[in-house]
Amino acid sequence: MSTDNERERDEEAARLPDQSGTERLAAPVKRTGMFGTATSGDTSGFGGLQVRGSAPVSSRRPFTDPDDPRTADFDRVADDLEAALGDAAGAVERVEVAYGEITFHVRREALLELVRLLRDDPALRYELCLGVMGVHFPDQAGRELHAVYQFRSITHNSEIRITVTCPDSDPHIPSIVSVYPTNDWHEREAWDFFGIVFDGHPALTRIQMPDDWHGHPQRKDYPLGGVPVEYRGATVPPPDQRRSYT
Repeated sequence: MSTDNERERDEEAARLPDQSGTERLAAPVKRTGMFGTATSGDTSGFGGLQVRGSAPVSSRRPFTDPDDPRTADFDRVADDLEAALGDAAGAVERVEVAYGEITFHVRREALLELVRLLRDDPALRYELCLGVMGVHFPDQAGRELHAVYQFRSITHNSEIRITVTCPDSDPHIPSIVSVYPTNDWHEREAWDFFGIVFDGHPALTRIQMPDDWHGHPQRKDYPLGGVPVEYRGATVPPPDQRRSYT
């Protein structure tokens, strides 16, 4: 009968590199990292990322889950927004609840009027827009570019998300800086990195990349690229030259 120490040595030996330099593992390795690399940390910055199934998404009422206190006022918010929109309720294409968060998918042509209601309607009173983030989904034909806004109501202690989409071929979304002035820099960043044009923005210029930069570096169709980095005499090549991704 083997002792605990012997078992520990066997387990450690099983993970030592063999003569070919590969790891011998008793169990299959789950895919980790953006590129699924196994021999070393990947260059994406997501070395600890684990691929899991997506969370269940609900698009049906009731949006409030009695077992999840984070969703306590979701039906109230949906009702108040629908009442504020009145005949323009079609501005909201659908509502989704996932991860204890509620998202209203809004038609881009209705965005500016809708956010005015979010700010000014007494039943809503979302005083703060926490910014806009760009997302690029190349496979969603006609909706490749997403602008995602987070709103917070101090009055009602509530937070919601608004998502607006536009196609690659017509990457225009109305600016909401006239309603939420603090969104100025956030819209510039989304334009810089994703190429979303926010119509009506007072000065839509790059905020991170040089003014003469070509392309939008956080789009998924942008080359990985990079520049060499020197550190104490050592040179780290650009990410796309560090290994061949398969």
